[in-house]
Amino acid sequence: MIIPPSSRRKSKYTLRSVPEAGDRVATSAMIASLDAEGRDTIAAPFGHALVDLAKTREDIVGLSADLSKYTDLHIFAEAHPDRFYQMGMAEALLMSAAAGLAREGFVPFATTYAVFAARRAYDFIAMAIAEENLPVKICCALPGLTTGYGPSHQATEDLAIMRGMPNLTVLDPCDAVEIDQATRAIADTPGPVYMRLLRGNVPNVLGEYGYKFELGRAQMIHEGSDVLIISSGFMTMRALDAAKALASDGVSCAILHSPTIKPLDADTICSEAAKGGRLVVTAENHSIIGGLGEAVAGALMRAQVHVPFRQIALPDEFLDAGALPTLHDQYGITVEQIAARIKSWLEA
Repeated sequence: MIIPPSSRRKSKYTLRSVPEAGDRVATSAMIASLDAEGRDTIAAPFGHALVDLAKTREDIVGLSADLSKYTDLHIFAEAHPDRFYQMGMAEALLMSAAAGLAREGFVPFATTYAVFAARRAYDFIAMAIAEENLPVKICCALPGLTTGYGPSHQATEDLAIMRGMPNLTVLDPCDAVEIDQATRAIADTPGPVYMRLLRGNVPNVLGEYGYKFELGRAQMIHEGSDVLIISSGFMTMRALDAAKALASDGVSCAILHSPTIKPLDADTICSEAAKGGRLVVTAENHSIIGGLGEAVAGALMRAQVHVPFRQIALPDEFLDAGALPTLHDQYGITVEQIAARIKSWLEA
């Protein structure tokens, strides 16, 4: 039975005023942020966007599986304790409860770590949410190689898993700007969404380009004539930096950012790939199996666009634990290694 908004259970969080613009709540000091590589950062863009949405949307509710501090949902919980549900360390229960709330007219934002949603709760998402096409928004931290905790927490295959689920929109946003915009966009999107989530102090990458997120659209961020890099997630940040490094060697790189992994913007991707004989490279923070790279390759093959094609991705293996800078270098997703691999492919 759904609990009416006026009589929902008390939360452990104390009600306080919603923060005004410029009065942002700090995220947990325990959260290790992705290296911003000298860029400005924005604190907890997902949590703040959800708080702002809830000012005018009484149907917005938040749920977490004992990870609100580590998905930035604690900010929403503090601002709207009567609309926050702590489900404990039970991801199946989290997804089932979110489905129930959606059936009663709410728009639930359910947060956990990506490994727990993709691996542990997959069947509950499929049967309770996706099959019924319910508007549950599953927003998951620690995507790909954004934690050094090892295979138990590294969601290196989540896009491959979630791409195979019917009715599910799959997003891999780049930065704080896009997370803010995408959070607002998916609140108005019918049906379920799986969105990868960067947390804590998130780099501001796309702000300087005047970027506006559009669901289902890939957008050209930087033009170039020698290489077309199609990227998603924080790898768009790395691709932009690699393009600057390659420019000093006379290599001109275009960056096509594709935050929507499913449905893929095949028309834009194929149109850009067909221009001018450029080397096409996909760059993603995900296994080389089943993610953006293979989605792009399939789209090109079906459209009969025949171009030189390479992938920059994580290997098809369980990754090591360790410090993120070391792991990123080890697995080839640093700016320097991206630039070096593209240069070697052009010279081959």
